Amino acid sequence: MTTVKNTLQARPQEKAVTYTANGQSVSLSLSTVKRYLTGGANISDEEAVMFINLCKYQRLNPWLREAYCIKYGSKPATLVTGKEAFMKRADAQPSYDGFKAGVVVIDQEGEMKYRNGALVLKDESLVGGWAEVYRKDKANSYREEVMLDEYIGRKADGSVNEQWTKRPATMIRKVALVQALKEAFPETLGALHVAEEFGAVEEEAMQNVAPVIPEAQPEPQPQVQPQVKPVDVEVAEPVYSDSLI
Repeated sequence: MTTVKNTLQARPQEKAVTYTANGQSVSLSLSTVKRYLTGGANISDEEAVMFINLCKYQRLNPWLREAYCIKYGSKPATLVTGKEAFMKRADAQPSYDGFKAGVVVIDQEGEMKYRNGALVLKDESLVGGWAEVYRKDKANSYREEVMLDEYIGRKADGSVNEQWTKRPATMIRKVALVQALKEAFPETLGALHVAEEFGAVEEEAMQNVAPVIPEAQPEPQPQVQPQVKPVDVEVAEPVYSDSLI
């Protein structure tokens, strides 16, 4: 008697992508990203996969608020990088030699002024930001000047959003600094972006993102399919007719 055993294969479990960022092991899965790292936005599996791969390629740790996944309306989700990640990577470059950054204003006499920091007086108009990054191995600095109107965050009705209304000087100075850092270190920082470059702010991107290691966030347990007992099937022995012998 020949016995045939049929077995039911369990559905494969979701696999996490594991990589090293700043000497720490980071593990990201689709469910982890969609539950904890989107600031409440509803993203697709494809967008989550893209975010995971970008984090892995750029060696960013979203649990330390080095990267965020933001999404506005029907636009594709975007990976943005925290300012601290830019500064840490710049500091790690042997050739990095510091920076200067500030704002561009029109004073009460109608003259354009470049000022360090983010100080704007009540009778002045903010028009932009500037930054200059220095490298020890380069004779010339990397300077960027950006216009406020090109980056200021606006709502759907065209009005300026709350964060950009409260701190426009801080925001536009940050944009200018990031732009200058990317010009100075294109291989390290060229592909990265901060939220302010998209008209958002980092505080909005980090909503609902807990600064904890992934182990502190329990993964959803995969459903276990019930065991199906093997079925014994009896196979009859072949019968030969005398007329065929």
